[in-house]
Amino acid sequence: MTTPTLLTGALAATEAGVSPATIRKWVQLGRLSPAGKQGRAQLFRLEDVFAAERDARGGRGGQGGRPGASGQDA
Repeated sequence: MTTPTLLTGALAATEAGVSPATIRKWVQLGRLSPAGKQGRAQLFRLEDVFAAERDARGGRGGQGGRPGASGQDA
């Protein structure tokens, strides 16, 4: 069993290609739940962040939820 990758809100935002305010909004809307805390900082599972990002963009498929990873050529 692998240990999930936990990220602060700021790092989660960077990985999802959104602002930290968007991460906070997703938490408020129930799209994303913290997996823990480190001091005062909330920590998020990387896979949960990608799932919230896909949900926010309205997609269900894709290539891991990273921006530009749709597999379509420009």
